Amino acid sequence: MFLHGFLPSLLEGAAITLSVALASLALAMVLGLAGAMAKLSRWRWAQGLAYVYTTVIRGVPDLVLMLLIFFGGQVAVNHIALSLGHEDYIDIDPYVAGVITIGFIFGAYLTEAFRGAFLAVPPGQREAGLAYGMSPWQVLVRISFPQMFRHALPGLSNNWLVLIKSTAIVSVIGLHDLMTRGSQAAGSTREPFVFYSAVALIYLAFTTVSELVFDRLQKRLSVGQRQGKL
Repeated sequence: MFLHGFLPSLLEGAAITLSVALASLALAMVLGLAGAMAKLSRWRWAQGLAYVYTTVIRGVPDLVLMLLIFFGGQVAVNHIALSLGHEDYIDIDPYVAGVITIGFIFGAYLTEAFRGAFLAVPPGQREAGLAYGMSPWQVLVRISFPQMFRHALPGLSNNWLVLIKSTAIVSVIGLHDLMTRGSQAAGSTREPFVFYSAVALIYLAFTTVSELVFDRLQKRLSVGQRQGKL
């Protein structure tokens, strides 16, 4: 039997991995945009907060952050709950902890990607929008953000490829993702090469499809610019 009947289990794990990756990316993009705007703001306290965030997160290993948030966070939550009179033990869901940790980590990387992309937008276009009577929010949504996204797409693509591979660390906190399912199958059959190779191929499929999607999106967003250069 193909993969000794473990293929459905691997596919279920792959679905969980993809779900964690997509949810983490959504959170990372929100944090990245907030961090980029904080770094580009006129408020020094916001600049400082964003600087500390990106410096600390990029300087600490992903695995350490995962264990810190899951185990350390669980202890902190229960201490707080106990002080408030809640005596039942609170378990942090591994899925939630994984999404928050990975999203928090890659939010720091996307902060720099988005900051550079915002700086790549000609400032004269923002000034023209304000002169036309648009509010700063309208200029951001209608002028700056669409162009920023085109500039940020290569960095976003690279971070997504790294992010989807980094989801493997959620296996250390008990989430039954692709890596955990592969390890269980390898241990049950004593064929680690077969099952870790299968896991690697599934990750490769994710990243290959992602590259095709981002390449198509990049071409679509660059059509007007290519025509303008003719």
